[in-house]
Amino acid sequence: MLLYTPPIAAKTIPVVDLSASNVPSQINKACRETGFFYVAAHGIPQALIDAQFEWTRRFFALPLETKLALHMKNSASTTGYEPIGGQTLDSQDDVAPKAPPDLKESFYIAMDLPPSHPWAQKNIRGFGHNQWPTLPGFREQMLAYQAAVRALGDRVLAMLALSLELPAHFFAPYYDMPGTTLRLLRYPPHPSAAAANQLGAGAHTDWGGVTLLVQDELGGLEVRDVSGEWIRARPIPGTFVVNLGDLMQRWTNGVYRSNMHRVKNNSSTRDRYSIPFFYSPRPDSRIECMPTCTDAANPPKYPPCTAAEHTYEMFRRSYGFAASASQRSAM
Repeated sequence: MLLYTPPIAAKTIPVVDLSASNVPSQINKACRETGFFYVAAHGIPQALIDAQFEWTRRFFALPLETKLALHMKNSASTTGYEPIGGQTLDSQDDVAPKAPPDLKESFYIAMDLPPSHPWAQKNIRGFGHNQWPTLPGFREQMLAYQAAVRALGDRVLAMLALSLELPAHFFAPYYDMPGTTLRLLRYPPHPSAAAANQLGAGAHTDWGGVTLLVQDELGGLEVRDVSGEWIRARPIPGTFVVNLGDLMQRWTNGVYRSNMHRVKNNSSTRDRYSIPFFYSPRPDSRIECMPTCTDAANPPKYPPCTAAEHTYEMFRRSYGFAASASQRSAM
């Protein structure tokens, strides 16, 4: 039984070697304290990661009009290009004043499915309707990288299940047709004339299950600990940054944390690039308290929901428009 205990204020973000024997205990400690950790010995070839950054740079170097032709609003599952200022992550609610728009541009890639596939026909975010630029080799690289990181995500989920005193295969039925979003991000040099509290990505939590991130050498990712202090998630060569999303916090009854984080490009002269992979349960998964995270004295804190219900509400808050009628009916 993994009952809730108050987390301590972490001063560092731990590095978990996936080849070690005590991985579940290390993950348990990290998820209680920060909801963030690095993974080393992850098995993804560095050459594949390097190529992913190179293709990311090539995409963002395209003319703006070429990228705008791939705007995410043109896709039934909202994949594609998001221009600078297209998203505001800070103040994700309907009451607090909105922060200035984020200083980043991005490109979303979902699971690549043919239009005839049943999940693509539902027009659910993360499934099909990808828009591809005219860059020979780009699509092939994106799909190869996406497959590699998905496999790593399954390894992390198995260790996460063991850390929760559950069978290693616990998450498998929820991830047999997962919601996957690969996102390419470019943060331009931080301008001296930026508005107050305007960042590359405003303070926010991720929405879904787990996120696996590679970042370039510039850094800029910051994580808030339980005392309210911000910790720098410095780039560590050969690692991925892993963090938990809101659904994982809900699933674990608050035992594990979905933590606030933000990004500010540390350079005033260079672009910063990062590549997160958002890995979430299938949209129709029913998310309710895990059996090891509750007892009579610690009842469930969150009402059950589907993964899609949560995701589309967060999407509406972040982008200002809601799911279509066909998307809502698929929840």
